[in-house]
Amino acid sequence: MKALDQLTFDNRFASLGDAFSTQVLPDPIADPRLVVASESAMGLLDLDPAQAQLPLFAELFSGHKLWEEADPRAMVYSGHQFGSYNPRLGDGRGLLLAEVRNERGEHWDLHLKGAGQTPYSRMGDGRAVLRSSIREFLASEALHALGIPSSRALCVIGSSTTVWRETRESAAMLTRLAPSHVRFGHFEYFYYTKQPEQQRVLIDHVLAEHYPECRDAEQPYLAMFRTIVERNAELIAYWQAYGFCHGVMNTDNMSILGITFDFGPFAFLDDFNANFICNHSDDRGRYSYANQVPIAHWNLSALAQALTTVIEVEALKQTLELFLPLYQAHYLDLMRRRLGLTSAEDEDMALVERLLQRMQSGGVDYTLFFRRLGEQPVADALQLLRDDFIDLAGFDAWAADYLARCQREADNATGRRERMHAVNPLYILRNYLAQRAIEAAEAGDYSEVRRLHQVLTRPFEEQAGMQAYAERPPEWGKHLEISCSS
Repeated sequence: MKALDQLTFDNRFASLGDAFSTQVLPDPIADPRLVVASESAMGLLDLDPAQAQLPLFAELFSGHKLWEEADPRAMVYSGHQFGSYNPRLGDGRGLLLAEVRNERGEHWDLHLKGAGQTPYSRMGDGRAVLRSSIREFLASEALHALGIPSSRALCVIGSSTTVWRETRESAAMLTRLAPSHVRFGHFEYFYYTKQPEQQRVLIDHVLAEHYPECRDAEQPYLAMFRTIVERNAELIAYWQAYGFCHGVMNTDNMSILGITFDFGPFAFLDDFNANFICNHSDDRGRYSYANQVPIAHWNLSALAQALTTVIEVEALKQTLELFLPLYQAHYLDLMRRRLGLTSAEDEDMALVERLLQRMQSGGVDYTLFFRRLGEQPVADALQLLRDDFIDLAGFDAWAADYLARCQREADNATGRRERMHAVNPLYILRNYLAQRAIEAAEAGDYSEVRRLHQVLTRPFEEQAGMQAYAERPPEWGKHLEISCSS
C-alpha cells in the first residue's frame, strides 16, 4: 500500500488541451477536517487506509495542498437539462484534480467537488455543502456495494467555511473517483459548437482509453456506441430492479461509461410507487421512477445526434433500437433472481408486473418484501407477507401462481435462502437514514455518517446490532423533499 506522496499520475484528459478544459486551482476551504473516507475507494488508488487520518489527507482534498504532478482542470461540456439544451455548462463547482494509475494499470480520475469558482460557474459560488457531499458519498459507495455500476467516493472533507443556499450552511469538498468523467454532454458541446476536429479528438480519446476492444471492429465508432447503449441498458435495469431513482437524468449527468454519475436528489423507493418523483424541483415528473427507462433512451438519442458527424444515421437508429429489448432482458433476469427463480418461463414478466401492481396498491415496502420473501420456505414466507397487502384476494391469486412457479423448478428450495439473500439487500440508503447522519454531521458529530457508511458496505449481510437500519422508515421519513440545491 502507498502513502499519499507515492501515487503515480497520468493526466490523460488534461493532456488533450485547453479546448477541452481550463486549468483552475482549487480554492481552499477553511479548517479542513475528515468527515468520512472509504477504505475500499482508497484501495483503488493503492492508498494505505491509515493515510486518511493524516493532516495531509485533509489538506490535499480540501484544496490547501496540491501534488506537483497534478494538473487541475475544469472540464467544458453542454447538455440537455429537463429536455432543454443548455449550450455551455462545464465543471462549475468541480475540478478534475488529477488522474492516477494504480499498480493494476487502472486509471482513476480524482474529481474534487466544491472546489470553488471556475469559468463555468455561471454566477454560482463553486461550493458544495456538507449535506449534499455526504449524500453523494453514501450513495456512490452504497450502489457499488449493491453491485450497481457507479462512480466511487473517496472522502468528504468538512470545514468552517460557510455558504448561503436557502439558509447558511457549511461548505465541504467531496472527492469522487471514476475511470472517466466524460459525459454525453461533452460530445454535444463539440457537435453544437461545430468543432468537428475537437470532437474527433474526444471520440478517439474515449475509444482508445475506455473502449479499446472496439478499435478492431469494422466500424469502431459504431461499435463503441453500441457498447454504450448496452451498458446503459444494463445500468437502468439495475436502477429499476433495485428501486433507485436518480432524480436528474440530464445528458450532462450521464457518464459515457454507463455508470451512475452526478448524484443530486436521488432516492431509493420505500413503499413501491412507480410514479415516485424524488426531486422536489421536478414538478412535472420528467425524471420519475417510471420514466427512467424512456429518458435513458432519449438521452442516448441525444448522444447519437452528436455522433452523426462520424456514424451513419441509419446505423445509429438501428443501434438505438437495441436499448429497450436489452433493458427488458437485463431487468427480467434481475427480477427472476430477486424472486428466487433459477429458470425462465414466458409468463415471468407478467408475474413480476402483477406483483408490483399489488405492491403499489398496498404501499408495500419494496426492499423488505424481497428480503422477507427469502427468509422462509415459499409458502411460509407468503403467509407472513400477506398482511402487508390491502388487496388480499389479489395477493392470494398472485401468491398461488408464484408458489406454483417455484414448484416447477425441481431444485428451487435448495439453497433458496442463501441465493435470495445474496441479491436482496437488508440495508439500503433510505433518505431518512441519510438525513439523520447529515443532521449529526452538521452538529459536528461524524460518527453516524461513518457508521451508516460501514453498514451500507455490506448490504446483503445481517449485521449484529444494526437492526434499526433495516426497518421500515417512519412516516416523516417517507416524505422528505430533496431538491437540486447544494
